[in-house]
Amino acid sequence: MDSDVDGKKTELKKENPGGNAKNGKMLGWFFGIVVGVVLTCIIVLASGFMIETTNTDQFCISCHYMKPFRTAWTNAVHGGKNPQGFVAQCVDCHLPHGSFVQYFTAKAKTGIRDVIHNFYIDPYTYDWADAAEKHRLKFTYDNACRHCHHILLPQGLSHGGFIAHRAYLLGEVKKRCTECHPHVGHKNMILEAKKYLKAIKPAT
Repeated sequence: MDSDVDGKKTELKKENPGGNAKNGKMLGWFFGIVVGVVLTCIIVLASGFMIETTNTDQFCISCHYMKPFRTAWTNAVHGGKNPQGFVAQCVDCHLPHGSFVQYFTAKAKTGIRDVIHNFYIDPYTYDWADAAEKHRLKFTYDNACRHCHHILLPQGLSHGGFIAHRAYLLGEVKKRCTECHPHVGHKNMILEAKKYLKAIKPAT
């Protein structure tokens, strides 16, 4: 009888020789999928937290000479000096409002550039006014402006403004928003920068 039982066990093993290996492989796949899902959730949540954290003006002034520019922004229309009290954050104007990939790519490039910039420039001799004039179009985006300013021909618009905006909407001109509105985001920006840098400049 023992020989018959042993024979049956041997036959079962022959019929399903890879059963244990297959179950182990499936368990491995299941474990890998669970770990992958958990890690993905952590990365997504962490990325979302980091994006939100680095989207504030407080973060911007923590790593480079942005304090006077923040002061100029808080004194401007976009910094809250408007009848509605609306405040546009730095990223509302200085990052594109297209796809998430475009937004994230521009954010990464801008952040890396600003950190490098902070290390190699001398803020006391750097020509902030010239840099702003030369590079304004590189760090402001029309789709960022249009994200809030949906109506470009509102009631009460001046005749000149109406003509300019109509030409823009019809595509008759190739100008960008900040070519006609260069200082709307920061009031007396260069003056504030000079005052701040003069106050913190080490004595020689």
